[in-house]
Parts: sequence; C-alpha cells; structure tokens
Amino acid sequence: MSQQHILQVSELTKKVRFILESELSRVWLCGEISNFVGASSGHWYLSLKDSKSQVRCAMFKGANKNVRLSPRNGQQVLVRAKVSLYEPRGDFQLIIEQMEDAGTGLLRQQFEQLKQALNAEGLFSQYHKQIIPKHLQTIGIVTSATGAAVKDILTVLKRRNPNLAIIIYPALVQGQQAANDIVNAINTANKRKECDVLIVGRGGGSLEDLWSFNEESVVRSIYQSKLPIISAIGHEIDTTLSDFVADLRAATPSAAAELVSQDTSELSQKVLMLNQRLINANNRKLIDHKVNLAHISHRLSLVHPAQQLQNQQQKADEFDHRLKLAMTRYLQTLAIKPQQLSNQLQLLSPQKRIQQSKEKVAQLTSKLISTIKLTQQQRIKLFSHTISELQIVSPLATIARGYSVTRNENGNIVKSIKEVKDKQKLTIQMSDGLITTNVITKQSNFPM
Repeated sequence: MSQQHILQVSELTKKVRFILESELSRVWLCGEISNFVGASSGHWYLSLKDSKSQVRCAMFKGANKNVRLSPRNGQQVLVRAKVSLYEPRGDFQLIIEQMEDAGTGLLRQQFEQLKQALNAEGLFSQYHKQIIPKHLQTIGIVTSATGAAVKDILTVLKRRNPNLAIIIYPALVQGQQAANDIVNAINTANKRKECDVLIVGRGGGSLEDLWSFNEESVVRSIYQSKLPIISAIGHEIDTTLSDFVADLRAATPSAAAELVSQDTSELSQKVLMLNQRLINANNRKLIDHKVNLAHISHRLSLVHPAQQLQNQQQKADEFDHRLKLAMTRYLQTLAIKPQQLSNQLQLLSPQKRIQQSKEKVAQLTSKLISTIKLTQQQRIKLFSHTISELQIVSPLATIARGYSVTRNENGNIVKSIKEVKDKQKLTIQMSDGLITTNVITKQSNFPM
C-alpha cells in the first residue's frame, strides 16, 4: 500500500467523469419520463426509465428552449444526451441536448441518417441544380388536387399573372401511397414536357405528415428530373429532404407561386418605362438626324456654284479695296518724300556743320579762357604762399636780425673754424652789404 497512490473521493469522481465523457460521448436514448422537475432557473431535471433500469438526467435552459413538446411523467421520449457524472454526489447522469416525442424522434433520426447518405452521394450539391427560367409560359404543380396548397398557388398566380398556363399533376401528399404518387407525377411531367417548371409541395403539418417528401424515392426523382423543380413544402420552419435536392426552395406554396410569376402591374410599369425609353430614344435619334441634316446642308451651301461665285466676288471686292488703300498710302508716301529729302539735306548741309563748329569753338575758347584765368589765380596764390614760406626760412631774414653769413673764396659758407686758414680771404654778408676780410688769428674756443 505504501507504493500505491491513495485517491481522494473527488479525484475518483473526476477520473470517472473524464472516462465517461471521453469514451461514450453522445448517445441516443429512448425512455419514459419520471420524477420530472422544472426548476425556477429554467433547467429541467428528470429520470428516464424502462422496465429494468433508470438513469438521472438534466436538461439545461439553453437546450430545452428549443423543445417542441411539454414534458410530463409517463411520456415516451427520444433524447440525444452526453454521458457524464455529477461529481458532488458521484451520481451517474445524462446531460440532454435534444428531446423529441418518441415517434417523431425516430423519424428525425431516420431523416438525419438518410440526409447524410444522400449528401455523401452529392444529391444536394449546387453543381447539379438547374437555373429557373425568367420568362415562363406554363407552370406545372405536383400536389393534392383538393388541398389548400393548390388553392393558394392558383390564387397568387391569378392575381399576379392570369396569362400563365397552369397544369396540375394530382398526387397524394400524405400517407403510404403518397411517395409513389409524387414520383409518378414528376415522371409524367418530365415525359409530357408540357411545362417550363414544376412546383412540388403541400401545406404545413407535422414531421409525420410531411414524411412522404423525405422518402428516398421522391428525393431521387426530383434529382433526376429534367424540368427545374421548386419545392414548396409546409411552412417556412419545415424542412424536408426534397427541399435540399430541389433546384430552388420556397418557404410556402404561395411564395413558390410568387417566384414563378411576375406581377402584371410590374409588367405594365415595365412596358410603360420601356415605351418611354423608346420615345426618348426616337426623339434623340430625330434630333441627331436634324443636326446632321443641318450640317450637311451647310456643307452643301459652301460648295454650291452660286455660293462659290458669291465668295469669289466678295474676295474680289476685298482685294480691290485693299489695292486702293495700298495705292493711296503709296501716293501719300511719294508726296512727303521730297520734304523728307529736304530735311535730310538740311541736316547734312556743310553750313550748318560749320556753324555748329564755330559755336563749339566759341564754347571751347570761353571755357579755355576761364580755365586759364582760374589756373593763373591758383598759381599766383600758390606763389604768394610759397614766398611767404620762403621768407620764413630765408637766410636773409636771419641776417636782418643781426646775423651774418661767411663765405670763402669759392663762395661756400664757412660753417666751422676748422675750415678757415690764417690769412685766408673771407666775405661776410650783412643785411645791408658785404665785408671782405683776411683771417689774422683763429681761436677755437668760443667765449661763453
């Protein structure tokens, strides 16, 4: 025991629930209802039993809202359920997903099995479906000759388009003989080829009432039909295998009649619209022809001989007028030509040029005199200024203040006693004359 794992109760119930749900998954089960309880939450709790056993079941609110029957104790039902375990109590139970009356449920099961088989063969494929013609002349109806469906179809067709031809292929639509009747009616319509489309249908009813349209023979006859077939079986919520194989499904027999007929009022409106479009097109065409005629007439008038002659005359008048204008301008030009030449000659005359040259010489002479006078005044002024500056630095001015300038025999100024020799003859310039003297004695020291 030390080597084995000891399970808790919750672990055991969890494992068992996992095994049940993974191994058994969903099952179909037929049984009698007992201990039914409709909880305030909307969930249903019940037991299903037979003569030997019973099992607890639960059907939750989301699933039971689609159930068409009212469950009661003692009622035989067919359910589809998921096998499970209620862990808090460890109770084995079924979670019901679908519930039907036992008889209807068995039919539903057969319906699903046949549907899957026929679909696997490709009978429901869109590839095999025929197109319903738009413009129909004759409508065939496969249904009960005395039922409500044929009355509804005839009423709608008469109201919408009374011109349509209608052929009824009577057949039983409920009971054991119904499937054979429906097959024979479809085959007859295909042999006769009297109509453009077939409506196969009947009024509403239970699954049992509509079961003849789920028979395999009926489904295959619709599939093999060369005539396009519209299924109009029951009400909108009813679905049969014939609906899947038909070329087109109508919700009701009246809806099928509306699909194959076009309202005469709509046709009248369409005719009126097309007539107006035709009138408008003719008017536009007439306007186009009028415009084209006017264009052609205009082109014809341009090439007509009378028009050509008129155009040539107009051109001749225009050329004559232009010639007269040109001659007038030419004569005017010739008239003013001598005056222009005279003016040009006067402009080129030597006398005028000589006069212009004299005036220019006079102008230049006056300008030269003014320039000479101005230059002379400037030179005089500059000379006076230069004299003044020379007088400032002139040796004569220095001599006039009591100084003298001594020169040797060569006339050079003696600047130092070293340049003088004994008995040398010197000339001394004073402010008012010259003194000539001979050097007797030299004395280098200047008395302070």
